Amino acid sequence: MKAQDIMIKSVICVDIDGRLPDIKKIMENHKFHHLPVTDNGKLVGIISDRDLLRLISPFIDGLSEQPRDLDTLNRVAHQVMTRQPIAVKAETPIEEVLAWFKRVDISCLPVIDEEEQVIGMISWRDLISHATF
Repeated sequence: MKAQDIMIKSVICVDIDGRLPDIKKIMENHKFHHLPVTDNGKLVGIISDRDLLRLISPFIDGLSEQPRDLDTLNRVAHQVMTRQPIAVKAETPIEEVLAWFKRVDISCLPVIDEEEQVIGMISWRDLISHATF
């Protein structure tokens, strides 16, 4: 089995200059935990829901909201993304995908083509749902 056999093919990516409120909305509306970040179509980073939780003030829209809390929304993707994310090709064997999950503390892998464009995503949930016992 290869990455292309279990990857999710309909992937939404955000531009390197995408703003955090828009990114947050995409993640909430689609219930995503990760979003690939692209520059001219090429994968350059990834943003996780944990990144947003860490960066966006929890006081926004609350009684304690301060101007500095709203300033956390003025960031763009390239300021908060993980750069040079680990990615695999469609032909990558599942064993190698599993090895990445075990070796590095990540929970998803973008799947890219020869031009480094995102063509899919694989999460640990995808691996579990395709596991054969």
